Amino acid sequence: MIAGDFTGSAQNTVGVTLNTGGAYPGYTLFTPSSDTHAYLVDNAGELVNRWTSAYLPGFTAYLLADGHLLRAAQISTSFHAGGAGGRVELLDWDSTLLWGFNYSTTQYCQNHDAIMLPNSNVLMIAWELKTTAQAEAAGRNPSLITQNALWPSMLVEVQPVGTTNGNIVWSWDVWDHLVQDFDASKANYGNVTNHPELVDVNFALDGTADWLHVNGIDYDAALDEVLVSVHNLSEVWIIDHGTTIAQAAGHTGGTRGHGGDILYRWGNPRAYRAGTTANQQLFQQHNPNWIRDGLPGAGHILIFNNGVGRPGGNYSSIVEIVPPLGTNGTYALTPGAAFGPAAPAWIYTASPPSSFYALNVSSAQRLTNGNTLIDNGPAGRFFEINSATQTVWQYVCPLVNGVALTQGQSPPAQNQVFRATRYAGDYAGLAGRDLTTHGTIELPPHAPFAVTDITTLHPDGVFLRWNSLADTNYTIQWSAQPAGPWNDIQTVTAIGTSAFFTDTNTAPLAGVVGVYRIHLEP
Repeated sequence: MIAGDFTGSAQNTVGVTLNTGGAYPGYTLFTPSSDTHAYLVDNAGELVNRWTSAYLPGFTAYLLADGHLLRAAQISTSFHAGGAGGRVELLDWDSTLLWGFNYSTTQYCQNHDAIMLPNSNVLMIAWELKTTAQAEAAGRNPSLITQNALWPSMLVEVQPVGTTNGNIVWSWDVWDHLVQDFDASKANYGNVTNHPELVDVNFALDGTADWLHVNGIDYDAALDEVLVSVHNLSEVWIIDHGTTIAQAAGHTGGTRGHGGDILYRWGNPRAYRAGTTANQQLFQQHNPNWIRDGLPGAGHILIFNNGVGRPGGNYSSIVEIVPPLGTNGTYALTPGAAFGPAAPAWIYTASPPSSFYALNVSSAQRLTNGNTLIDNGPAGRFFEINSATQTVWQYVCPLVNGVALTQGQSPPAQNQVFRATRYAGDYAGLAGRDLTTHGTIELPPHAPFAVTDITTLHPDGVFLRWNSLADTNYTIQWSAQPAGPWNDIQTVTAIGTSAFFTDTNTAPLAGVVGVYRIHLEP
């Protein structure tokens, strides 16, 4: 298979299925939920790099400006729920583990997301365990405790130490910012309506332990603020990171003067009794992120609105909102009213809307040329739309449990991808890296085994390329006679569907006639 670009074909069911030429040039990073690898592909769907871990993702991964990969990972944990991880890893370009930090005990567990801050610390989401007695003491309605526990969310900032350790240098805990009007004899009692900066401990989707299910974080360095997605409340929150640990646990101090109280929230004003179901705009969303400086919509917030339980039927959308940011980093709010905006500045839906529905996971990213990259996570389908909402590029994850599908196969549901991220060709993390492509991840149709494809004499040797199976060893052999005897030259481990080898053996270079054999090891 020769590397190349194409516009899509009816026979293409996985990998790149559409490439009109209008896509933003770059490389797309994704981590299939059922695979221990992370993959980087170009716009033609050719594999550029693959990182290997001993663990499934838990769930996100980021290519950092220094070329390292930060990823959350799943380990065995006592917290059993979607998004459970427990570990954060830092890998170099060649998958060497530089740092592996476990944050999981019977009392707490990292989940969903972990990002690198400008100070090289890692900010992660975590659950903490509260017993039934602790939850009731905080004012939780006992009828909303159905699993004998409550798992409120925390944010934890870790300074990496050595290869396995870390220092907790900052944290924020929702447990310090509660309000309830269920029981005046318990803690946190107050008028919920008068405290939009606090979280009503009895506003809940259901009675599961994973009460909030915070599933994504982002950070704005200029504001020194953290953006979080609170899935089960159908809200996004902004929190001041410019606090000490003590200030983050209180209601005063810090850069904004409000301690760790919520500075801004949007999506479901029912959560703080400032609206009705008619005012709800988010429905179990994922991946809120600030649009970066230099991009169209800079400073706005982009959100993948999954649309679960949306009135009128379930469908997904991408919304872009303009938060009411003041000059001092706070957000305008009229007492008794909901935080603005009243409506998004931009919305993407499919036509018809019901044709695009992602029940869970998923992401959206604004690109430099104004396009938006969207990950329909459950389908493992990434598609890029332009400013006119036309689809200009599409890729379907061709991996199930780490095994590549063959082109023409219909991908089953197990090709889920939590998030997809595009990096420009001039991104700092790619500088000086080997960006040679290695063929598509998916196998070519009717050619699942090694087949010699190209043999070319180069100045440095004989270049061979053949269709291959990923994670498979091939022995390159040469003989002066068609029937042997065969001399082993080298063993090559294929990482994609095309493998490469350059033979610098002096006999072929000297013009000696001979035969190569690509031997598939058992």
